[in-house]
Amino acid sequence: MLKRLVKTMRRDERGITGLETAIILIAFVVVASVFAYTVLSAGIFSSQKGQEAVYSGLQQARSTLEMKGQLIAQGNITAVGNVTFCVASALEGESIDLTPPTDDGNGRAAVNSSNVVVISYSSAGFRTDDLAWSYVAMGQSNGDAVLDRGEMFEITVNLLGAGEVVDTYHTFNIEVKPPVGSILVIERTTPAALSSVMILN
Repeated sequence: MLKRLVKTMRRDERGITGLETAIILIAFVVVASVFAYTVLSAGIFSSQKGQEAVYSGLQQARSTLEMKGQLIAQGNITAVGNVTFCVASALEGESIDLTPPTDDGNGRAAVNSSNVVVISYSSAGFRTDDLAWSYVAMGQSNGDAVLDRGEMFEITVNLLGAGEVVDTYHTFNIEVKPPVGSILVIERTTPAALSSVMILN
């Protein structure tokens, strides 16, 4: 009788089976927790990078100049001497320092100029950087050289420093490069006959 009871106890493995099942379940829970933590960490990191990209894009856009109105060319019947156009900050954005450069006497910015906005001239196969230019505040202004929200400046670029004659049927680009933000590119073509004041479209 005692031998039968001992044999029966040896054959009964229900307790061991239950323990193994519990260990397997615990292992699954641990693995699932680690996987969930990894996925959540990756998602949080990805959302942070996306947020940084959005803020960076907004900063770039808010620091960009936009042209207001027409481009006016002035000169004589043989060549354009300077061009004038109005700019404002895009999206009512960040302030932009428009301190003009010092003219070196040849229509280009002097070496020791303190300007941070650079204006360049280019045409087919030709390019000149850092032209001399000046500004006049239009309308509301606080009197400094910084283009603030709601202000508009009229910029006059001296094309005598371009290095080539801007005469009839001449296509050229004026590039206004602020320290932060995208470049304002203005492309125009002169007409068949030049006059002292012209609107270039």
